[in-house]
Amino acid sequence: MILFKDQFIKTFDRAWLKKNYQDHRETSPCVKHEGNFDGVKVSVVETPGWFSDPTPPDWIKDEVLHSVSMCSPGPHVFLLLVPILRSFTEKDLKALLEIMKPLTERVWRHCMVLFTRGDWINDVPVENYIVREGKELQELLEKCGNRYHVLKNFNSDYSVQVKELFQKIIDMVKQNRGCFTIKPKQKKLPILPWQTKQIEKEWKRREQELIERVMKALGKEPEEPTEPHVRTAESKDDLVIPNSKFYIIMN
Repeated sequence: MILFKDQFIKTFDRAWLKKNYQDHRETSPCVKHEGNFDGVKVSVVETPGWFSDPTPPDWIKDEVLHSVSMCSPGPHVFLLLVPILRSFTEKDLKALLEIMKPLTERVWRHCMVLFTRGDWINDVPVENYIVREGKELQELLEKCGNRYHVLKNFNSDYSVQVKELFQKIIDMVKQNRGCFTIKPKQKKLPILPWQTKQIEKEWKRREQELIERVMKALGKEPEEPTEPHVRTAESKDDLVIPNSKFYIIMN
């Protein structure tokens, strides 16, 4: 899956996609490419361009979320395109973090930064560029597990660069033991008033049963049942029925 900044989409030379992939354009702004690269069947989904806006529109976040379903059972990698020809700002970082938020923190284990226009730094090591850019880019790389790759658009060995990219993706997939999937939300069933009364009744019955067992073990007659203290739940999810075990702590 590819996420890129809108006005810099042309900085990513997708010739290797155009030659080997077929577009699937539906009503969704997401675009899916399918094809074969170096003998491997690959699907690539391009998401809508993201803007340097700390509060991107909801439809972009919805499309990014929708794009996951276009890669059943799930994408193996999220490629975050960062063009080297411009600075990666704090606004860029905040916008990207906001867009990725619906996918939860788990998504970052499947992310990789893809630097485009690597020709702009000539023979300067990309590590020097990362240090020079500052904390915003470094924070993004840290969230991605410091995984990145550089594409030089005018390099004659373009296919070699892409093969190296695929190898990094394969290594990441092995480390993650699979692709990224969205866990379905489990709906909590509401607890009705009559269920609460039934639980309280069960509390009383079991507590009295435990008292009788202890008194019998001590050779004493059980006392007249008294109204036991029943712990009331602080929330609907805090309702617990005690088991038949009795735990004694001796100091």
